[in-house]
Amino acid sequence: MSVGLLAVVDDILTAALKASAKTAGVVIDDAAVTPQYVQGLTPARELHVVGRIALGSLFNKFIIIIPLALLLSAFAPGVLPFLLILGGGYLCFEGAEKVTEWFGVHHAAAETEARDEKKLVFGAIRTDLILSTEIMLIALASLDPDFGIWMTLGALLVIGLGMTVLVYGAVALLVKIDDIGLSMMKNSARQVRRTGARIVAGMPAVFRVIGIVGTVAMLWVGGHLVITNLAETLWHGPADVLHAVTHAIDAAGPVVIWLADTAMSAVFGLVLGMIIVGIVLGVSRLLKRNQPESVTH
Repeated sequence: MSVGLLAVVDDILTAALKASAKTAGVVIDDAAVTPQYVQGLTPARELHVVGRIALGSLFNKFIIIIPLALLLSAFAPGVLPFLLILGGGYLCFEGAEKVTEWFGVHHAAAETEARDEKKLVFGAIRTDLILSTEIMLIALASLDPDFGIWMTLGALLVIGLGMTVLVYGAVALLVKIDDIGLSMMKNSARQVRRTGARIVAGMPAVFRVIGIVGTVAMLWVGGHLVITNLAETLWHGPADVLHAVTHAIDAAGPVVIWLADTAMSAVFGLVLGMIIVGIVLGVSRLLKRNQPESVTH
């Protein structure tokens, strides 16, 4: 009996590990997005806020996303590809919006009021709901459809817990590493002080790199989601182009094929995202133009 149980656990862990690999891009983006929510808080509150966001992320995954995903896969599996297209389109939009911000286009008014911790946590959990939905749907789509409901549930629970620990563990380290550097700068040993100073000086560049990686990951994952699921539902065109290119360079090896696939998916995601950004900006300006001007007396 114990051997059978161990075999089941091993199958679940193996399937969870394979499915988790497909979610890497969204996980990187999740880890890149979250630190912004604790910037400006006092150091004593940073880990507390990260912990609350992590608990909210577990609630999102275990109470909302996994039950709904399993219900849809059981009773309306045809809906899942369309949800993945919508989610992929949203990631493309977010990625393209960040790219336009690199060139000085700002999409939101600057924050002027003091940062309220409850609002920060709520905003972070709301963003996590979107990203976690993508993670769990990608993972669900990557699992063997003949796996069985309980094995699928077990794998999704393992993935949800593992991804949450990975993301928010990394976030906790990122937001506290400058404090570690500051502490090292007070050390009596000269070499330790220098290392601490390098850590503190290097963190802004680290966050910039993480932001760039997260943006590229959003465009890559979003573009690939849309291409793949469009081919399953409405339109084979982008998938056919991608397949033709990767087939033409088949002799170059798996690494080159993966790089080409990733680059084309990211470019497709950027183009789609720019189209969505243009539509959103156009609608927003139209709505503002149609708003009646306030009458002053």
